[in-house]
Amino acid sequence: MATKIFLTGATGFVGGAVLTQVYDAHPEYDFTLFVRNEERSKPFSARYPNVKFVYGTLNDSAVIEKAAAEADVVIHTAASADDTPSARAIAKGIAAGHTAKNPGYWIHLSGTGILTWYDHEHKRSGESPLPEEKYNDLEGIDRVINLPDQAAHRDIDKIVQATNSDAVKTLIVAPPTIYGTGRGIGNTRSVQVPNLTRATFQLGYAPIVGVGKTEWDNVHIDDLADLFLKFVEASQDPAKRENPEIFGRNGYFFARQSAHKWSDVATWIAEEANRRGYAPELATKSVPLEVVTGTGLLAAGTWGQNSKGEAERAKKYLGWHPKAVALRDTISEAVETEAKALGLTPKDVRA
Repeated sequence: MATKIFLTGATGFVGGAVLTQVYDAHPEYDFTLFVRNEERSKPFSARYPNVKFVYGTLNDSAVIEKAAAEADVVIHTAASADDTPSARAIAKGIAAGHTAKNPGYWIHLSGTGILTWYDHEHKRSGESPLPEEKYNDLEGIDRVINLPDQAAHRDIDKIVQATNSDAVKTLIVAPPTIYGTGRGIGNTRSVQVPNLTRATFQLGYAPIVGVGKTEWDNVHIDDLADLFLKFVEASQDPAKRENPEIFGRNGYFFARQSAHKWSDVATWIAEEANRRGYAPELATKSVPLEVVTGTGLLAAGTWGQNSKGEAERAKKYLGWHPKAVALRDTISEAVETEAKALGLTPKDVRA
């Protein structure tokens, strides 16, 4: 019998890329997608002819519970890091539909915004990460799975962790800055880098928070989608699906390819905007955190806070090794895309 996959967030940036990656690798799987309405499902029927749909919002708990109960693997990516009703519905449904002899697998998307809690708590912005702000998902797993309750996403992570049992095998993946263009049908735009680019055009300078020493890790969307594929395949591999270091309380994965300072990203954006002639005199500027959060752009505050998480678990247990281009190599595309979205035209293109 074909493996039954229930995926939320197929129209989203991560969910769309994950669907493409898993479907293309395993078209024999039985896919059910959770989308808002029939109109939203139409583009998927042409690209993925064998998929089925259930309709509703994240507040339609009964719909989500039923789909989770019937699936072998649940992949939750739709507002998954912070939405309580959908997490509770999946927890209830997957537990009701599975037993120790026939366990269900829940692959849950969180995010390393959870690691910014220290800077939030101590009102730090723009400063270098302290030693106590650095995490490791293998040798330091106890710290990772016991982060403070006030950390972002922690309340939802705890719902997932509490669901883990002999009948429900859970896995949480927390990616850092995701960059690159997605390969899904719906949204193909990430958040942090595109929004920093947009803020640069809107403010007339590339903002650097404080002294500009804030650091984040990063991963290309293609490498992240490949990691999700490895998670799904592990759930079907007898040698891996029973491993508590993959599925279980310790199954908490970071997804790091490299790292960056947000001040460097701002500099790259300014240089590229100059080179392409969209803002020939544009430069960087140091500003307080309140200036970037005042733009109203999603995740703007993260440009001034640290998130550092070494990703050793996926390498050790799943053989995951990121291969995509570096973040720096995608800045040109990000500048071009955001400039066009804002209706800007080049004034002075430089070689």
